Amino acid sequence: MTSDDGIIRPPAPPPATTRRARRWWEPLLLAAVFFGMAGIGGALSAWFLVCRGDACPSVAALGGYVPRQTSKLFAADGRFIAELGLERRTLVPLAEVPKVVTDAFLLTEDKRFYSHSGIDIVRIFGSVLTNLRSLGFAQGFSTITMQLARNIFPERISREKTIVRKLKEMRVALEIEAKYPKSRILELYLNQIYLGHGAYGVETAAQRYFGKKVKELNLAEAATLAAIPKAPGRYDPRRFPDRAIQRRNTVIELMRRGGAVSDNEASLAKAYPLSLAQRSESGDVAPYFVEWVRQQLDQKFGKSLYERGLKVFTSLDVDMQSAAERALEAQLRQVESGKLGPYKHATYEQYLARNAAGDDAPSGANSPYLQGAFVALDPRTGGVRALVGGRDYGDSKFNRATQALRQPGSTFKPIVYAQALRSGRPPSYPVSDDPIEIPQADGTVWTPQNYDLKFQGGMSMRRGLFLSRNMIAIRVGQEVGVGDVRRLARDLGISTPVPPYPSVFIGSADVYPLEMINTYAAFANLGMRTVPHGILRVETADGQVVWNPEYERKAAMSTEEAWLLVDMMKDVVRRGTAYRAVTGAGFDVPSGGKTGTTNDGADVWYIGFTADLVAGVWMGFDKPQKIKENAQGGELAAPAWTAFMKEVYSRKPAPPDWPRPDGILVREIDASSGMLPGPLCAGGKTYSEFFVSGTEPTQPCAAAPVVDSAAAVPPPR
Repeated sequence: MTSDDGIIRPPAPPPATTRRARRWWEPLLLAAVFFGMAGIGGALSAWFLVCRGDACPSVAALGGYVPRQTSKLFAADGRFIAELGLERRTLVPLAEVPKVVTDAFLLTEDKRFYSHSGIDIVRIFGSVLTNLRSLGFAQGFSTITMQLARNIFPERISREKTIVRKLKEMRVALEIEAKYPKSRILELYLNQIYLGHGAYGVETAAQRYFGKKVKELNLAEAATLAAIPKAPGRYDPRRFPDRAIQRRNTVIELMRRGGAVSDNEASLAKAYPLSLAQRSESGDVAPYFVEWVRQQLDQKFGKSLYERGLKVFTSLDVDMQSAAERALEAQLRQVESGKLGPYKHATYEQYLARNAAGDDAPSGANSPYLQGAFVALDPRTGGVRALVGGRDYGDSKFNRATQALRQPGSTFKPIVYAQALRSGRPPSYPVSDDPIEIPQADGTVWTPQNYDLKFQGGMSMRRGLFLSRNMIAIRVGQEVGVGDVRRLARDLGISTPVPPYPSVFIGSADVYPLEMINTYAAFANLGMRTVPHGILRVETADGQVVWNPEYERKAAMSTEEAWLLVDMMKDVVRRGTAYRAVTGAGFDVPSGGKTGTTNDGADVWYIGFTADLVAGVWMGFDKPQKIKENAQGGELAAPAWTAFMKEVYSRKPAPPDWPRPDGILVREIDASSGMLPGPLCAGGKTYSEFFVSGTEPTQPCAAAPVVDSAAAVPPPR
């Protein structure tokens, strides 16, 4: 530096404060450079090491990759009811996917799909900035190719939100893009993506939600499908339609901004109603039945079930299934409404409203709302015609018809009376309805009660059944022996333990509803027991039969004994505990049945039958608790049975009444004693009763009446 006197001097040193500041920043700068380089080095190391060895899958497998295909299930009349597989999917070539569908997915999931090589750098930086602003994970940056990588190789690329998983996705995505054309990648993605409600791929989803092929979808429907991958459970159109519409309209707006649709087209599509297909159109019929059948097929065919594209023909009647679902749900809502008496529990609608407010997990086997099960089957063959295992398969896949263990209450009593008939006791057999005390092994005394806490003295077995008197069933059971009752229950198809205690006579032993309902098939079938089943035959895709299961038929009672029991159970609907709900509700097809209610009011039942159809209804909570005060099967469950039967027989001819076997005799007997009329009979009332030949009375009254004569007279037949 030159001074005023011309002498060149060095520049003056900076002030001390400036030197200190510079020294303070230098280490920070060096540290930043060091850690930045270290970070880059670490990232590069991770990038190259994440796929070391065989840690990442080989993309060469995609050359001949074909996603798993499903077997198809058909109803008894040949109608398609469901796809069966771990992933329900029907493949469709990209050429058959309309542009409106590909545009919807591309503009929603990966708008730069055709310009990147598997990784979208622009989206990565945008995602980082968004996440920093939100101080959370608000936005991801997966491209369609990255999504395909984790969907096709789920065993090798987990879904955990980790850096390692993301690096694997990116590495595999780059390799996929380097080896395969965009058209192949997009085709695989559209056939592989999970779109909720058990649907994989756009073709299956189009069928399940709209009952159409994907090539038939309009703009609003295409946008609905493209809205789902963000959160399949949250945007399920069937469970959360309002939420699905909101997300759909967001997709339509993205398409408008991307130039894929005009302003006018977008406006019309946003106003388009969410019109979902009926279950019979969408391949979403009888999900509990389908899963029950799938488990049996899985045991038979194993892995090949999901790869061979089998055709499974079942016993299901689609119309009966729909009728059962409607009848059960309508009656459950009737109970929840409080119209049948005060109802203090949360309703199904309230549960859905709370669930929709957030994104709660499914309730599984412990749903908090009132549940139900319904089974209908052909008593002649055992073929299950309808099966409902719960109110909402999407919320709870627990099958209450086949998996729930519940007390049958009074629906078990016909088994006790069946054994009494087998032992030679006629329907007129007199029994006391007076209080009873039964000593227990632990030194206590069991004092059972009737439902109304009253006692009516002596009465016939017939009357004890149709009025569902506990004392009568217990005394009859004790007379015939608990061992014989247990053996008959087993012969009728009850597989669960029936303990050797008197309480089983009134239904204290847990049963599976399907098995309990099927016991009545032996009554309706006049003694012949069948095995409940859903599979008729299984064929390969080209029609070769690979399984034609045979089901056992076995006589559990004589024809005469079964006919007598049926006649006794007819009285349940003619003048007993189910009269109001069945006969009083206008169902006039010859039928029998039995109501059931457990002592704590936690289970209500009605199982009834005609000559060609057995159906049973159960209602209760998954975690047993009192449904309501004074809960009764005749009031809560039986109306669903009647609604179902009336709908079924409005479409099909009613069967004739059961023909009386030749071995059944008719005798005029004294109503007070069950003996032949005579001068010592009290009251003087008589009626006609049926008897198996050899069990009819042969002597007139000889003592005071055992049965209440005023109450015992049946109506004329």
